[in-house]
Amino acid sequence: MNKTILITGASKGIGFSLAKKFLENGFKVIGTSRSGKIEGIINESFETLQLDLSDFKNIEILKKEINDKGRKIDILINNAGIGPDLDFNNPEEITFKQTFDVNVIGTTFLTEVLIENINIYGKIINISSKMGSIELCERIDSVAYRMSKTALNMYTKILSNRLSEKTKVASVHPGWVRTTIAKSNITEGRLSSEESANGIFNFAISEFRSGIYWDVETETELAW
Repeated sequence: MNKTILITGASKGIGFSLAKKFLENGFKVIGTSRSGKIEGIINESFETLQLDLSDFKNIEILKKEINDKGRKIDILINNAGIGPDLDFNNPEEITFKQTFDVNVIGTTFLTEVLIENINIYGKIINISSKMGSIELCERIDSVAYRMSKTALNMYTKILSNRLSEKTKVASVHPGWVRTTIAKSNITEGRLSSEESANGIFNFAISEFRSGIYWDVETETELAW
C-alpha cells in the first residue's frame, strides 16, 4: 500500500494502538512524542519524531525534518491532546492555558505547516471528543477540555471548507477509552485503546464525507 500516516501522540494510549494498527495493515507510520522516543514498536516502516505541540519552534523543526527527508503524508491524525481538568468542575488558569496550547493552538498550527506536505486527496483526522459537542452538553465538568474540543471541531469545519477540493477533513470521537488521560477513563472507560484504534482506522480508510463529526464507538454522526 505504501501510504504514509503521521500520528501525533503515538507513545501511548490510542496513538500507540493506532500506529500498530496502521503498520499491521501495510502503512508507513510517522509517530510523534514529546521525547522523540516510542518504545514497544519495532518495524522498518515506523519512524519517530520529537514534537511538543506547545512549542512553536518545535513545530517548525518537525516541519523541516519532514521536508529534509522528502516526506509526503497521506493521512494526518491529530491525536495528541491533554485534559488536566477532566473530572473537575471549575476552570483553573494555568491548566486552562495548557489545554488550549496543545489541543487547539498547537494542533492548528502543526496542521497549517503540514498541509502542503499532504498528498492530493489526502485526509486530516482530528481526534476530538463527544464532550466538545455543544448540543449534547448536559454537565458542568472539564471546562477547558470541553471548550478545546469544541474549538477543534470548528477548525475541522473551517478546514473542510477551505480544502474541499483536495483533502478530506473530519472530527472523530474515539469513544470512552480506558487511557490515563483521566481517572474516570481508567476505571469506567468502555473501550480499550485497541478497540478505539480499530474504529478510527476503519473510519480513516473509508470514503467518509468531509466535514463530518463521527463517533467511532456507535458508528454514527454526532451533533455539533
